[in-house]
Amino acid sequence: MRRVFPLLAASLLLLLAAASAPVAQGHNITKILAGIPEFSTFNHYLTVTHLASEINRRLTITLLAVDNSGMADLLAKHLSVLTLRNVLALHILTDYYGAKKLHQLTGGSTLASSVFQSSGHAPGTTGYINITDHRAGKVTFAAEDSGGAPPVSFVKSVKEMPYNISVLQVSTILSSPEAEAPVAAPAPVNLTALMAKKGCKAFADLLLARPDVLQIFQDNLDSGLTVFCPDDAAVKAFAPKYKNLTADGKASLLLYHGLPVYYSPQLLKANNGVVNTLATDGSNKNFNYTVQTDGTDITLKTRIVTATITSTLIDQDPDAVYVINKVLQPRELFKLAEVVDAPSPAPAGSKKAKHASPPTPAGPEEAPADQAASDNAAFRAGSAGRWLVPAAASLAAAVIVVV
Repeated sequence: MRRVFPLLAASLLLLLAAASAPVAQGHNITKILAGIPEFSTFNHYLTVTHLASEINRRLTITLLAVDNSGMADLLAKHLSVLTLRNVLALHILTDYYGAKKLHQLTGGSTLASSVFQSSGHAPGTTGYINITDHRAGKVTFAAEDSGGAPPVSFVKSVKEMPYNISVLQVSTILSSPEAEAPVAAPAPVNLTALMAKKGCKAFADLLLARPDVLQIFQDNLDSGLTVFCPDDAAVKAFAPKYKNLTADGKASLLLYHGLPVYYSPQLLKANNGVVNTLATDGSNKNFNYTVQTDGTDITLKTRIVTATITSTLIDQDPDAVYVINKVLQPRELFKLAEVVDAPSPAPAGSKKAKHASPPTPAGPEEAPADQAASDNAAFRAGSAGRWLVPAAASLAAAVIVVV
């Protein structure tokens, strides 16, 4: 029996070491480049083309960054935003290449896939990048369809988080006739028609009845929009409450179902936390709710209800529309339902008064969306570490003393 205690003590010490280990963090390319003025233009257009979110959602990535001078040459061509996206997507490699790895290429060269290649817009292999390690430490990059243009050169490593993200500066923009080819604009998204065909006709009718509200949704289609559309059954069940709202209340409730930013399913799962909505005012402190991942499900939690995404109507950057199984009810318009505990069995002859359970403590609903997601993750990781370290240490000490 005494042999068991040393084994248990060793296990607890391993738990202590694991609890003390650093927690892996995600990356935010906008923040990485924000402190480097020479990449301000490049950083701006990563956001404009929605490639920043594409970079952030990937676990392994290499970005070939170009300084403001190199971007000026590209912008002088007056390409459309959609074409600019293809050109910049060519500079995002779907594998990790740190400065050290560039000089350790098998055979001195390799072929790397880019986000332009994986987007499906690159014909054949035109979205691949040739990386070559030359003598005297020089490394060059060239697109498969460079059109005879000279390759660009590796300048320096800007940021490396092995093996998560590597930001490398290159001398100028990669040349690619295919990436620079004109791109036809996608057909405009008709929100209400899309909803009506896919099980959200009742919600679409509510939007059509309020042209002023519908216009706000439509104004965000080009810059980025995510809509959570309650299905017809949910809207029907909620109809009595909706009728009792004021005109302003109805407008706020409808706007509460839209976010002024594009969230793909992957981004929703990766960015759990509080989000601002189209109904949120300038203070960012009202009409918010929390996005959470529950197993394979994505839920939206207000202080009143929790809704689950049941299907995707459209996921086409910069717009996404999802079907949910409940109408989202903001605490600004509805009161918390009173929860009454069931009375415990009482001895004969005694009386026990019913009492209301206290409401759930307020979550971090007042934080901005991106900060809240980061803070929540850090808090959970930190809380776990703070609890595990003293607990594991105490248990290990107790077991060793017993031994």
